[in-house]
Order: sequence, then C-alpha cells, then structure tokens
Amino acid sequence: MTDLIKVTYGTGEPTVSARDLYDLLSQEDGAKGTERFSKWFERYSGYGFVPGDDFSTPHKKVRVQIEGSREVQREVEDYDLSIDMAKQICMLQRTEKGKELRQYFINLEKAWNTPEQVFARALRMADQTINNLKEHCQFLGGQIEEQQKVIEELQPKASYYDLILQCKDLIATTVIAKDYGMSAKRFNAILHELKVQFKQGDTWVLYAKYQGNGYLKFKTHNYADFNGVQHAKEHAYWTQKGRLFLYDLLKQNDILPLMEN
Repeated sequence: MTDLIKVTYGTGEPTVSARDLYDLLSQEDGAKGTERFSKWFERYSGYGFVPGDDFSTPHKKVRVQIEGSREVQREVEDYDLSIDMAKQICMLQRTEKGKELRQYFINLEKAWNTPEQVFARALRMADQTINNLKEHCQFLGGQIEEQQKVIEELQPKASYYDLILQCKDLIATTVIAKDYGMSAKRFNAILHELKVQFKQGDTWVLYAKYQGNGYLKFKTHNYADFNGVQHAKEHAYWTQKGRLFLYDLLKQNDILPLMEN
C-alpha cells in the first residue's frame, strides 16, 4: 500500500497528524492558505468528535516550510487524529483528494484488523504483561528482602524491650550493667559522661534535666557498723521506664546490650 500520509503507532493505535492531513487536503484546487489550520481544525473537530478518543490534546511540533526563497523551521501546534476521525474528515471534504485519502484509511483499517495483525498485537501485549509482572515480582522481592532486614534489625530491640517489660520490679544498676557486659562502676561512669547523673556523696543522682520523670526510685537500707550502731543508707534503683530511657539513650551513642551484638 502506497504511503499517502505518515502513520504513527506511538499510542498502540494508528494515528495521523492533523497538520499533515490539512496540508494534503488543502493542496487541491489551490485551496491551501484560504483557511488557517486553527480554523480548519476547529470546524472539523466540532462534528461530534470526542477529545481524548478521536483526537489528542494539542502538542508542539517543528515544521519546516518555505517562506519566499528561504527554508524556515517554526514551532506549530498539532493534534494526533484517530484513523476513524481522519477518514470522516476526508468524507466531509468531498474532493478527489479527500476520496483518495478516505480509501487509503479504509485499507489501512482493514490491514490493521486482519487476524494476523490482531494476533501479533495480542502477543506483544502478552509479552509486555509478562515483562511488567517480572519487574513487579522483582520489586516485591526486593521489598520483602528489605522488610526482612528491618525485622531482623528490630527483633533484638523488641526482645530486649520484652525482657524489660516482663520485669515489673525495680532494677539495680549492677543488673542493667551486666546486660551491657560492664561493671556497675564502668556503667555509672558512662552515664556520668553522658550527663545523665552525678555523684552526691556516695549516691548517684540524676541531673535536673532527667529528674521528675520517674526514672529512679530510692530504697533505704539499714546496716550496723563495727560497734553495732544502726545506720541507714539510700540506694538508687532504676524503674522500667528508666531502664527503657537508658536503652534508647545508650543506643543513640552506639552502646548496645549484649543480646543485640
């Protein structure tokens, strides 16, 4: 079939340029130039054609044209027309050129809708669907892998939280320090370096910033000296809220309990 007009298949369906069709139909009887393209398209698109179905939104294209003795490139507005719309415009034109182009579009539609062409398009669509599914599966596989990593990273934290929450009693610093593989002395020193606590006499006390949050409670212990004289001394114990506070604070400083290392 001789190509009378350029046909494109970028949208999956054959389309032609409204500008190209206008040029061909305007060649007959010296009609070109008697009606501007914008008026021509406005007139014919008003015959019940549906934007988006029969013709595209306007887009810019570079057009080469002769002006006097010069070849000039200009950017102009164009539309993509469905073959059915182009065919009907040719019929409305009622010229020999319109008749020739209409028959060309009819033959194009017949060729486009042969069983072989329909089957070939179906195969291409199936291939595209398979490729899309493969990409989707790869994407989901990657997501699952990333989620598994997050779960593995969070699992130790959840386990340590569970361990903390299982215990409702007050906890001595020595016990918490053991979770981190440290002595109480070293653990207290780290908390002092992090400006959490300071020593007042023989007792570790929280800085004002952390007081009143329910992190520590004190118990009084009675003891007798060498002479049998009774004395009382306060010992600080961490609450479960305080223990969770220590966990988050130490983790921010890359200090983790043994079960997470």
